[in-house]
Amino acid sequence: MKVFNMLSAIDFSSNSIILYVIVALIILVVLGQSIYFLIRAYKRAKEKGMDMSKIKKTISSAAIFTIAPAVSILIGVLVLSKSLGVPFSWLRLSVIGSLSYETTAAASALDALGKSMSELISDPNVFVTIAWIMTIGIILSLVLTPILTKKIQGGLKNMETKDKKWTEILNNAMFVGMISAFLGFVFGDVHLVFGGDTSGLTPVCVMAVSAITMCICGLLSSKFKIKWITDYAVPFSLIVGMISAIPITSLLGAWAG
Repeated sequence: MKVFNMLSAIDFSSNSIILYVIVALIILVVLGQSIYFLIRAYKRAKEKGMDMSKIKKTISSAAIFTIAPAVSILIGVLVLSKSLGVPFSWLRLSVIGSLSYETTAAASALDALGKSMSELISDPNVFVTIAWIMTIGIILSLVLTPILTKKIQGGLKNMETKDKKWTEILNNAMFVGMISAFLGFVFGDVHLVFGGDTSGLTPVCVMAVSAITMCICGLLSSKFKIKWITDYAVPFSLIVGMISAIPITSLLGAWAG
């Protein structure tokens, strides 16, 4: 009982050194697995007599091209760390999390608890609640993927043999449905405009800027043959969108005033 009271008296911090240690250990295990399978694959390629110069080139190319998505993940960690601290954000976006899912799930959970993405969580109950919400939501993919993926793929292949056109329509519909779930988060506060509050337009305008940036990157890649920009289109769009949020917020605030 005395130990429990002592632990309860300790101030909670989402940037605690203990959390850093736990997260670092988990990530080291994941990195260890990656290195282990890389070495096994390299040795197996030698045994099979594969061209090792091509293998080495593939490894180096893959390592270089991981920089682009890593920039996107880093931005996500910085965004989440404002409220959830660095360790938990680092863990979620390094091991299993998705940038689009984690930020949306965290924002929704924080909003439901009356908290903001801009304030650091100091209440352990709130922190644990948000962590559970984010974890339970993403863990379903681990459980359902091995159970349902084979059946879904088999059904799609059977459909493709019968009607390829409808298979493409179904795939596109699923993709649009997934995107629509995130669009609802963007357009959710647009109705505030009718009450004189233009802040609901901020995420819409930021999304538009990011979309335009993505289109420009695509244009540079296809028309001007700048192929490397394709791998950095997502981080470019994220960074430009985040930067644009500052003047857009000021502009909409001035307009409302």
